[in-house]
Amino acid sequence: YVDPPLGDYETMYGATSDNGFDLPAIPVNKIDHQFLRQIVPDPTGQRPGTIVVDTTNHFLYLVREGGQAIRYGVGLGRAGFEWSGDAVVQWKQKWPKWTPPDEMVARQPELTQYSAKNGGMPGGLKNPLGARALYLFQGDQDTLYRLHGSPEWWSIGKSVSSGCVRLINQDIVDLYDRVPSKTPVIVTADIGAPVADVPDRRAIPIDAGVPTGSILLGPVKRLTNEIF
Repeated sequence: YVDPPLGDYETMYGATSDNGFDLPAIPVNKIDHQFLRQIVPDPTGQRPGTIVVDTTNHFLYLVREGGQAIRYGVGLGRAGFEWSGDAVVQWKQKWPKWTPPDEMVARQPELTQYSAKNGGMPGGLKNPLGARALYLFQGDQDTLYRLHGSPEWWSIGKSVSSGCVRLINQDIVDLYDRVPSKTPVIVTADIGAPVADVPDRRAIPIDAGVPTGSILLGPVKRLTNEIF
């Protein structure tokens, strides 16, 4: 993994080519600047290399040496609020495939073409998981909680109808390059407070790009059609 310096906003969020896909520039003047990538004093007290998701304030911190952190703005779906605790990044995927849960396909038949039976939606600019996805596990248990990109830059800093934790595509690419597998992750609504673990409920990640008011909850299980 790498730890490149941050550039100016036009450089960080400019148009770029990535693995054969052309990411468009982000209109940073239309986003509250507190949600743009920046180095800040670390408010978490965690050890360097830890990711901390602050669900109250819509921030994700990557803790660095010297009492600093890189802060990213995030958009949170209701799935993003349904789970808190400690995990690790078990897998990292570039331009991941997205497979909607069968329950979601039943509610939204237009998604049938992307069902597990039909092989899912391949990675691409319209894929709701965006340019990268980080899959969080507790031991050998999939939390079904994802940190992922999104083409919907306007949703950053907001609570949205669906998904887990979404970042601007340029930001998830940056985070992906900075963290190795097994990176510790803490998801909490109260920075500095003890982490509340919810072992018997897990949020099933649903489409970050399709508006929906529904959220799926269930016991921990592996979605083999989502992890590869």
